[in-house]
Amino acid sequence: MINPVVQGWITYYGRFYKSALYPSFQRINEYLVRWAMRKYKRLYGRVTKAWRWLEGVALREPHLFAHWRLGVQPTAG
Repeated sequence: MINPVVQGWITYYGRFYKSALYPSFQRINEYLVRWAMRKYKRLYGRVTKAWRWLEGVALREPHLFAHWRLGVQPTAG
């Protein structure tokens, strides 16, 4: 659902200055962590564990989200 929107941002706003979008992409990763903490009981209230989980997803599926293709992947550290 978010991939077409983010891809549009990359195409339109990132034409000349993609690195200016990186804070927005990091915020999307934060929202993904919050979603995972709500979805999975084992991650509820465990922010670091949720970041590690998302990092593992990014390692297994690096092309899952448009902003991950640019290298803005989550890190647990």
